[in-house]
Formats: sequence, C-alpha cells, structure tokens
Amino acid sequence: MTVLKPLAALLLVAGLAACSTDVDENSTGVDPNASGYGAGQLDPSSVEYFNQSIGDRVFFATDSSLLDAAAQATLRAQADWLRQNPARTASIEGHADERGTREYNLALGARRAAAARSFLIGEGIDASRLRMVTYGKERPDALCSNESCWSQNRRSVTVIAGGPIS
Repeated sequence: MTVLKPLAALLLVAGLAACSTDVDENSTGVDPNASGYGAGQLDPSSVEYFNQSIGDRVFFATDSSLLDAAAQATLRAQADWLRQNPARTASIEGHADERGTREYNLALGARRAAAARSFLIGEGIDASRLRMVTYGKERPDALCSNESCWSQNRRSVTVIAGGPIS
C-alpha cells in the first residue's frame, strides 16, 4: 500500500504535466517571440488563424449545395483573408453525409465545393488560386448514424496551402 501512494502521486503529476498549455509555434502559428502579438495570440497570416478565427468550413442542408447566410458570411471572411494573403492558395473539399450511394455523394460533394469556390471567385479571389476536390462520404468528420453527425459531414472545407497550385 505504501508503494501505491507515491505511484499515484507520480501519475497525477505526470498527468498534469501532459495538460500543460505550453505553445509550440510550429503547430499553432503562435510565435511567442514575435513583436506585435501578445502572448497566445495567433499570427493573422497563419493557417491556424484562418482555421480558428476565420473558419475553414461551411455547412449545407440535406441534399443541397446552396449556401445559406451563415455559409456566405464565412466565405466572405475567407475571401478577405485570401485577399490579405495573396501568396496563399486553397483547396476546397466537398463532403457529404453517409446516406446515398458513393457516386451520388461524390457528385454532391463536387457541387458543394463548386458552390464555395464560385462564391470566393465572386468575391474577387482569382480562380487560379482555388482548387476543388470531392470526397463525398469517404472522409466523415463525425461518426454516427443520426442527424447530429450527418449535419457535421455535409460541408465544404477550405484548406490553405502556401503557394501556387500545380
């Protein structure tokens, strides 16, 4: 019993250390030594800032590729960010939920990616900076067979890259 108490204490300390909030600038876009940014603030030109502050995804209704007001607002913010970061390119992924055939969902994912891409082009982003890919139902974000998961899987995701599209 006397051995278990120190072992439990050691595990507790190790567990707390694993929960540390130290920031690795390579994984978060935070440079703690950069001037102009406070501790814990993301560089506004970083991919992490785009993903967390702008939003990298928009969602769709069932069997739809129409952009609702929330999706349009997110895409406008994405377009603003892309205008401020002209060296960046993006791949727009189209996704669908698990219902329907593989072929149907690949086509639906393509329509969703095309809708997001067309909106960004309409906001002034050069088409040569935007690539599209469809995954259909092949890459779900949430795994369950109900609306709470399906609604998360009906999406397009804007994935930021560093340079020209090849």
